[in-house]
Amino acid sequence: MNTILVLAAHPDDETLGCGGALLRHIERGDRVAWCIATVASEPRWSTAVIKAKNAEIDAVAEAFGFASVHRLAHPAPGLASVPRETLVQELRGILQSLEPDTVYCVSARDAHDDHQALFAGAAAALKPFRSTVRRFLVYETLSSTDVAASDAPFSPNVFVDIGSVIERKLEILTMYASEVAPPPFPRSAETLRALARVRGAASGVEYAEAFQLIRERW
Repeated sequence: MNTILVLAAHPDDETLGCGGALLRHIERGDRVAWCIATVASEPRWSTAVIKAKNAEIDAVAEAFGFASVHRLAHPAPGLASVPRETLVQELRGILQSLEPDTVYCVSARDAHDDHQALFAGAAAALKPFRSTVRRFLVYETLSSTDVAASDAPFSPNVFVDIGSVIERKLEILTMYASEVAPPPFPRSAETLRALARVRGAASGVEYAEAFQLIRERW
C-alpha cells in the first residue's frame, strides 16, 4: 500500500484534475490524503454559501474514500498573499506526518494566482534533500490550466487510464453544485468527459487523465 497526497488550491481541483487517478489508487488499496489550501470565507461568500461548500467537501471526501482531509484555511482567493515560508512550513508538516510516496499538485502554469502559489510552496517543501516523496506530478485544471498565457504551457508526459472510473469521477464532480454549470462552462461533466477522451486518444485508451512529471526517484 502506498500513500498518496493530492494538493488542491480549492475544493474541486482534485476531482477535475486527477479524480480518476485517485479512484484508481484507492481501488488498488492505496491510502489517499487530500489537502485543501484555501477556504470560502466572508465577506466574499455568505454564511449559507460557506455552509453549503463545506457540506460539498464532506460529501466528496466520503465519496472518494479519502483516508484524511487537511485544510490550511487560507482565504480564497488570496493564497498568493500568504508568506511563502508560512505555506512551505504548513506543507512540510503534512508531508512529515503522512510520508507520502506520490504527490499530485496543481500546475505552476495555471492562470489562477492561488494555483501558482500552491505549486511554488509545494516545490519548496518537496526539495529532494528534505523529502522522501518518490513521484511529484502536476495535473491540469479546467478553467485555469487551459486559459493560462504562458511560454511554457502544461505539457503532459504521464497518462493514467481512467476508463473504469470515468463515470464515478463525473458523478463526484456533480457533488460540487456550487462550482459546476452546463457546457460550454469548463467545469461541467460533459467538458470533463471530452477532455478525458482527448487525453485517452493521446495515450491509446478510451479515457485518460494527463499529468506532467516534475520529479521521480526510484
